[in-house]
Amino acid sequence: MPSQWRCFMITLYHGTNVFFREINLSLSNPFKDFGKGFYLTPSFKQAQNMANRRTRLSQEGNPIVLKYNFDENTLTNGQLKVLSFERPTKEWALFILHNRYQQKIETHDYDIVLGPIADDGVAFQLERYVQGIISLDQLIEELTYRQLDIQYYFGTEKALSYLRQRYD
Repeated sequence: MPSQWRCFMITLYHGTNVFFREINLSLSNPFKDFGKGFYLTPSFKQAQNMANRRTRLSQEGNPIVLKYNFDENTLTNGQLKVLSFERPTKEWALFILHNRYQQKIETHDYDIVLGPIADDGVAFQLERYVQGIISLDQLIEELTYRQLDIQYYFGTEKALSYLRQRYD
């Protein structure tokens, strides 16, 4: 089998408090790290933490981790518009700031974005930057040594068509 045809399936997880079979992007919350979309992580622990947090904050449902198969070849085969951040950089921080603080719902036209999750500690540093307390260079220095989990953002129906929900 030619190498370009090989599947590199990974499992991605989504933490929630409600089970669902179909993803509805219109129900996604705006002003998230990479914009309004469906978020997953390759870390079961991170997804479980998100499910617990979502259940606690909404005071409804039960923590649920949904599983999806995804072929990582999709990221490089040219069929989707993909943006990838390997680590916290100035571009990553500015992209998140734009998505979290902009006024419109749609902020970009990427199908998939992947990169570090801006956790509560990162959000605190971003807020310090927005308030002018630290510079962009200081922000990146503060974030450089943090071990941040990775998140995958799926922002279009086309991108979602590459996910396969698992029921095991």
